[in-house]
Amino acid sequence: MTRPPLPTVRKAALAVVAGALLTGGLVAPAGGAPAEENIAMENIIPAPESVQPAPGTTYELAEQTSIEAAGDAAEVGEYLAGVLRAATGFPIPVNEGSGGISLTLDGSPELGPAGYRLQVADDGIGLHASSPEGLFNGVQTLRQLLPAAIESPTEQPGPWTVPGGEVVDKPRFEHRVTMLDVARHFFSVDQVKRYIDQVARYKINRLHLHLTDDQGWRIQINSWPRLTEYGGSTEVGGGPGGYYTQEDYAEIVEYAASRYITVVPEIDMPGHTNAALASYAELNCDGVAPPLYTGIEVGFSSFCVDKDITYRFVEDVIRELAAITPGPYLHIGGDEAHSTTDEDYKRFFEKVIPLPAKYGKTALGWHEYGKGAPEGDAVLQYWGTTDTDPLLDEAVARGNKILASPANLSYLDHKYDENTELGLHWAGYIEVADAYGWDPGSYLKGVPEESILGVEAPLWSETLENSDHIEFMAFPRLPAIAELGWSPKSAQDWESFRQRLATHGPRMTASGIDYYRSPQVPWQD
Repeated sequence: MTRPPLPTVRKAALAVVAGALLTGGLVAPAGGAPAEENIAMENIIPAPESVQPAPGTTYELAEQTSIEAAGDAAEVGEYLAGVLRAATGFPIPVNEGSGGISLTLDGSPELGPAGYRLQVADDGIGLHASSPEGLFNGVQTLRQLLPAAIESPTEQPGPWTVPGGEVVDKPRFEHRVTMLDVARHFFSVDQVKRYIDQVARYKINRLHLHLTDDQGWRIQINSWPRLTEYGGSTEVGGGPGGYYTQEDYAEIVEYAASRYITVVPEIDMPGHTNAALASYAELNCDGVAPPLYTGIEVGFSSFCVDKDITYRFVEDVIRELAAITPGPYLHIGGDEAHSTTDEDYKRFFEKVIPLPAKYGKTALGWHEYGKGAPEGDAVLQYWGTTDTDPLLDEAVARGNKILASPANLSYLDHKYDENTELGLHWAGYIEVADAYGWDPGSYLKGVPEESILGVEAPLWSETLENSDHIEFMAFPRLPAIAELGWSPKSAQDWESFRQRLATHGPRMTASGIDYYRSPQVPWQD
């Protein structure tokens, strides 16, 4: 696709990268780090709003390096110290010693709450922001400026040099989301935390958890205990399944918040509900509970729209989930309700759409729930495979925001090509260039950029059973979607991205991410 010209700073940065690639790398500074480690100022993902390298300037972490981070910055300072200690072996104290790295909350309102200014000089590193969230985002950039071995969980030899210059940065879209489907296959609290840490490196700030589906109910609801006791007892393929207690869920929410990621829980309805229907016979129109389901077909299940108990059930679930979810959004599903007539679907959501607001949350749903005409702040998540849909036109006219996640471009569970062992391909194959080659702000016809809340990269789990599977499908496409959500449109360029992504291969390897080595990317080893 055609891209507008890059800003001067980005052009200069890319020219440096291109020159380095043509000549086999930049000249290594004092300290002897490999040449490929020293073009990092131009290899940041997502691409920053502004990058200004300072050739000849290098800061080096040393045994005596410490971090200054006072007040509300201290928690991010401790996080940074934890990132640095494992690989360097240095003590990296916080608010002790002579410093070297300073994290400062000093305004910068023009960068917003998520933006930051990072300055690297010979004698120190300064990171500035107006909020801890901005500092945290700056830390993710700083770790990319260090050698790839900084991501190792064990001590490495170094040296630990950081190229000099300045990065000024803020996000394009407020919502930069990934979804993890824990319903088709269940993933433990520790597996979810692992994924949170991985996506946080690319400035993702929302985790959408798909908590319920035909194959399993994964969140404890105290007023309806069989949902997890029985409905959570299996998964695709007939495995043992599992579920989160409310304490488990709170642990995930708290851990995500420590990475400045907000959890958006989803209860899918009125379809994708077999696990609930199997758990409680009274939720079925005929009063007969169906068997548990371990396949992957969709569209066959539906709540009984005419029964009062259906709405008592839905309200109980929303009430309990809202009470343990500090974030503002609650996702109420709405997709692929093929066994529910349009009339019943509209009647169902007319009653359900107000419930999140009743419990202090903003409703979010798959774009089909637009048939229920949600008002105000409600959000439609678009997962279609074309660039237009009349439900989106109506939503924009009502003032709803749109979250963009077209299945043929952003679905991380889809196969890269016909040889990919994992994943599905009903919406097509999605290579890295496909995931990167669209613009969330202009892709949907009739939806202006100001109506786009952000972009999401969903990861469905019909074929995924462990963390290696998650990582193989998410990386490197997740960084591509993250850049679409964060970087200014003018800084998005496929040739630049693939060259920058190539330098992240060693970083992912060092951190243990089992990524797909796409042939579209000239990976560095």
